[in-house]
Amino acid sequence: MKAGRTLPIYLSAGAFFAAIAARGFLVPLRAHELGADRFQVGLLFSLATFAGAALSLPAGLLADRFGRRSMVIFSAVTGGASQVLIAASTSIGLDEVAQAIGGLGAGAAQAALFAALADAVPGSRLGRAMGWMTLAMQIGFLVGPALAGGLLAFMDLRAALAVTTVMYLLPLGLSPLISGARAAVRSWDLVTPLREMGRKRGFPAAILALFGATLVWGTVQAYLPIFGKEALGLSGTMIGVMIAIQAVFNGVARIPGGRIVDRSQRKGVIVAVGVIGYSLAVLVLPHTGGFWAPTILLSAAVPMLAIAYLALGVAFTNLAPENGTGVAMGLYSAVLFLGLGVGPLLFGGIMNSSGYVAGFSACAVTAIVIAVAELLVRAYEPALRRRPAVVVPPPAPGT
Repeated sequence: MKAGRTLPIYLSAGAFFAAIAARGFLVPLRAHELGADRFQVGLLFSLATFAGAALSLPAGLLADRFGRRSMVIFSAVTGGASQVLIAASTSIGLDEVAQAIGGLGAGAAQAALFAALADAVPGSRLGRAMGWMTLAMQIGFLVGPALAGGLLAFMDLRAALAVTTVMYLLPLGLSPLISGARAAVRSWDLVTPLREMGRKRGFPAAILALFGATLVWGTVQAYLPIFGKEALGLSGTMIGVMIAIQAVFNGVARIPGGRIVDRSQRKGVIVAVGVIGYSLAVLVLPHTGGFWAPTILLSAAVPMLAIAYLALGVAFTNLAPENGTGVAMGLYSAVLFLGLGVGPLLFGGIMNSSGYVAGFSACAVTAIVIAVAELLVRAYEPALRRRPAVVVPPPAPGT
């Protein structure tokens, strides 16, 4: 593994996620400023993630056909344009359109960068490489909200959104250093590689586990800014610091987590433990107060979910068909963004009507149930796949 091949990927991932994290912090506050209720805030988050889910699979196929670099350029351009649009907007409706555009770019970036990394490193070191890349992402999650929170001390929300757009320039500038190699595919067929993945052992459990992990993560990320403002009484700057501290713990867990994943033969257990552990913290979250109690709680829990995501990334790469790494990582991104969008949309109504305790509790319990279901599916899948087909006897003569 050569640093020259992976460093541009890591830096691009960090820049993308810094911009996305800054937007994720600023947009809910801006929507609240425009008079949006909790459900509308959740909808804004969900629109971006649903758009990312819709483009991730096609983006994976495009990355296989035309190279990873082209999708990185597309992501940087659409992400930057959408953030400028939000900065200029004075209506929730226009923000919704901009969020959908930004989601398209985020979905393409995720699929292309993961596929580029899988091309650049051997399978035996993929967990560690994903650890470094996701560490870069978490540094982005640290830098983005910290920068946005600091800017709010000198300017309003719209100006801060405009300034943080410059973070999209780094992946655009680094794109020539990302491999433009293409897989040996010539068709536009998505069904065949997906069918090949579906035949492999562990596929149903991986899909289920990824959906459960992103369901709880997406709900917390969507509602933590306004929970901090309304329930905890924190300023915008303090909310940014809270998110940034969690990103530090999330990132620190990535390197040892990658080694654990590479050495483990039971990645499904790692995922289930991570999802359940983080969900238990989410159950406690709405019962905390002030700054330090929720910050310490989430910072202690987030490394478990971080390692679960590393295990899931390696699992999807291992499920990839020949010449179909882009499609496999596109599917990973599609399920990830789908879960991120469903969570806020599904539990937003509960947050709005019954409060944060009911909303966060419903989300956490749902994620725990999904994690247990993943373990059961993984345990019983071999027996189900070996079950012989039912043969219908031929009709009796004369009937």
